[in-house]
Amino acid sequence: MTVSLSNLPDSLAKISTLVELLTYRAQIQSEQRAYTFLRDGETEEANLTYSQLDQKARAIAAHLQSVIATGDGVPPTVGDRVLLLYPPGLEFIAAFFGCLYAGVVAVPVYPPKRNQSISRLRAIASDAQTTIALTVSDTLTQIQNQFAQDPEFANMPLLASDSIALDQAANWQPVPIHRDTLAFLQYTSGSTGKPKGVMVSHGNLLHNSQYTQQIWEYNAQSVMVTWLPVFHDMGLIYGVLQPLYQGFPCYMMAPVTFIQKPIRWLEAISRYKATHSGAPNFAYELCLLKTTPEQRANLDLSSWHMTLNGAEPVRADTIERFNAAFKPYGFAPSTVCPGYGLAEATLVVAGVQNQKLPNFYTVQAEALAQNQVIEGKSQEKVQTLVGHGQPAIDSKVVIVHPELLTQCAAQEVGEIWVASPSVAQGYWQRPEETDEIFGAYLTDTKEGPFLRTGDLGFIKDGELFITGRLKDVIIIRGQNHYPQDIEWTVAESHPALRPSCEAAFTVEVNGEEQLVVVGEVERTWRQKLDIEIVAKAIRKAVAEEHELHIYAIVLVDPGSIPKTSSGKIQRSACRIAFLEKSLKVIASWEHSTTILDEVEVNVPSSSPIHTVETIENWIENWLSKKLNIDTQSVKLDQSFAEYGMDSVMVVDLSQELEQWLGEAIQLDATVAWNFTTPAALANHVVEELNKSKQTSPVDLQQPGLSSEKNMTTVAENPTNIDELSIEELAQLLSEEIAVNQKRKSQ
Repeated sequence: MTVSLSNLPDSLAKISTLVELLTYRAQIQSEQRAYTFLRDGETEEANLTYSQLDQKARAIAAHLQSVIATGDGVPPTVGDRVLLLYPPGLEFIAAFFGCLYAGVVAVPVYPPKRNQSISRLRAIASDAQTTIALTVSDTLTQIQNQFAQDPEFANMPLLASDSIALDQAANWQPVPIHRDTLAFLQYTSGSTGKPKGVMVSHGNLLHNSQYTQQIWEYNAQSVMVTWLPVFHDMGLIYGVLQPLYQGFPCYMMAPVTFIQKPIRWLEAISRYKATHSGAPNFAYELCLLKTTPEQRANLDLSSWHMTLNGAEPVRADTIERFNAAFKPYGFAPSTVCPGYGLAEATLVVAGVQNQKLPNFYTVQAEALAQNQVIEGKSQEKVQTLVGHGQPAIDSKVVIVHPELLTQCAAQEVGEIWVASPSVAQGYWQRPEETDEIFGAYLTDTKEGPFLRTGDLGFIKDGELFITGRLKDVIIIRGQNHYPQDIEWTVAESHPALRPSCEAAFTVEVNGEEQLVVVGEVERTWRQKLDIEIVAKAIRKAVAEEHELHIYAIVLVDPGSIPKTSSGKIQRSACRIAFLEKSLKVIASWEHSTTILDEVEVNVPSSSPIHTVETIENWIENWLSKKLNIDTQSVKLDQSFAEYGMDSVMVVDLSQELEQWLGEAIQLDATVAWNFTTPAALANHVVEELNKSKQTSPVDLQQPGLSSEKNMTTVAENPTNIDELSIEELAQLLSEEIAVNQKRKSQ
């Protein structure tokens, strides 16, 4: 169908594409504000009405049509792929719809930071065969320089969409699109170098929006507040497209704005009387950990009617503690709506109905380990699971034996299979994997096709419960990692380790998943092994490559790691041996979190004169406290990565150093990513302090600093942050959340 104002459907029910949807909103709600971006989580920096978004989308589409058009003036082929490399902000939304209006396929990816490897971006661009890339003016030069150094991108046009003149909107030529037309490719977390693009159509998106509107009861009076990254399915579909679908305002902030100061999310909900918001489970934990009673005192959360908890395992304990902590400020227990979904099903497969209390079901832990569902009793070892609601009426979810491919009995755990109009079209240019994952049939009844989710669960009284993952995928605070990728990194980190003889897995520590790596030692290194040196090399490599903090490292005898007859690592058996302490250990290292809350940094809270030496001393004490190591073990010229610091520790370092300095300056949250050793950071801070004494605060323009006029946040400085997907944001939680003392104190 070719979209124009003359043939625009007269009701939401008749709309078949997102282009029709935005055009519809621009016609009936022309001057209503659609999206507002909060620069620091507090200040309104930019906004778009529906008519403004429609005009910007048409201008970008017209420009794309002129750039991609062939020499004889033929418009671009429907389905050409375009990379979207945008920091948080409203320009991404305009570019996304610009692609839809032009009939090309959006490929959202976060722009790489300065000096960061672009291997994953290269793999995505190669897989999608993108023809052009869009970004904003602020990041254009940096990305151009990175592209110029890589053969994959050397000849790819890169355009700044915010520099496209709005009057080009008049040149837009509508293209024939329909419900089955591909809207965008959602690249999923996958094995390094092998990302998979889920093909999501206009029809998939509209069906999923219709389903979530029914269960979560959006209407024209609703208000959304979101910090979720828009290049991830949860941020884009739940946070951006759902408000458009129902025509209500959306207030957005940068993800790291929330990570830096979680109270900002809650304050925005309170300030704008938001009715809907959502986040992964880790975000609710972060709010418990990093908001104080004084900060909470001014909150009014009584308008908040629905909050999605999804994208990672949902914990009953988190829900109960969040309810208790924020009930005095108007938060109602019926607000929490656990949801289950995946990119291959567009977004949501099942969700708890709005204003209906989540169901908790306690089962026997040992039986669950054997894929049996038996209700638990207080005297037994039990596990409490959270119900995730019921699927849409026109969808079907079945629990299947992953090997027999037959439907499980009612009290059995099996793989979750889904049939729904929300199920995507498959993986881009991967027909065999598409057939395997999206085209599954039950062997006994021949019913199908179903989407194989790879997740395990069961159905009780019509409600879906999630119990784990079928495949060897490590999930740490929502971040998916393939263990073989981590194992390869570990093996390459030090010559004492035997190649292909490593195992990576997780264990639960104080309610949080923590990473453990086990590696065999080369026979020639057995007698000369230095665990401190090898462990440091492993921590550094894993922190730099995967941005993960390791809880424990175990080095074992050659040939002792459990393997199959064909030589494959048996990670589950290795995990059991670790827990049972039956590994043949040569040496081990473990990160202790038991005394972190009791350790105080023994330095003055303020100092009249800050020198390189005093700042270095502060950093030494900070590292000693956070990592539970002796101050003598801290080396001023050793990179933070060598200490195994993850991203949230880097953010914490910046914030706590800023507080200790007591100066009228603000350190960028990511300053330690650019000045990567204690010595380099201390020298940089002293230089900036000296500059600030000679410069009026309102004129500060220094790198790594911000002021009232130049409030540099991570959102405005995308070259200093990582590709923060929902899953990657989840890994920003520090080991602090696992500390039982802090959890009890909230």
